[in-house]
Amino acid sequence: QVQLVESGGGLVQPGGSLRLSCAASGSIFHIVAMGWYRQAPGKQRELVATANAGGATNYADSVKGRFTITRENAKKMVSLQMNSLSSEDTAVYYCNARLYARASGPFEDYWGQGTQVTVSS
Repeated sequence: QVQLVESGGGLVQPGGSLRLSCAASGSIFHIVAMGWYRQAPGKQRELVATANAGGATNYADSVKGRFTITRENAKKMVSLQMNSLSSEDTAVYYCNARLYARASGPFEDYWGQGTQVTVSS
């Protein structure tokens, strides 16, 4: 069993900041990548940012320069620092981990339960 537990969502005013965190636990052999996705009402889930085991990061164009993803491999954690938030960032944010539960594979995707981020005055 693998669990991803998220924290840090909430309500923030436009221009404000929030920090999301996600911790993975359970039967984990190797985490290939961890990241964040989001889903706004009426829209499909979209990638926000990912970080692989080697430290390489990938960001959606809409968040580049405003969001920073940080991964702590030893702690099996990933965080997302979100600055200069706007109403367009309002969504449910989901933590994702692509990992091997055992050495023989295959890798699988696991998801957190989601945390609401609302940007409003």
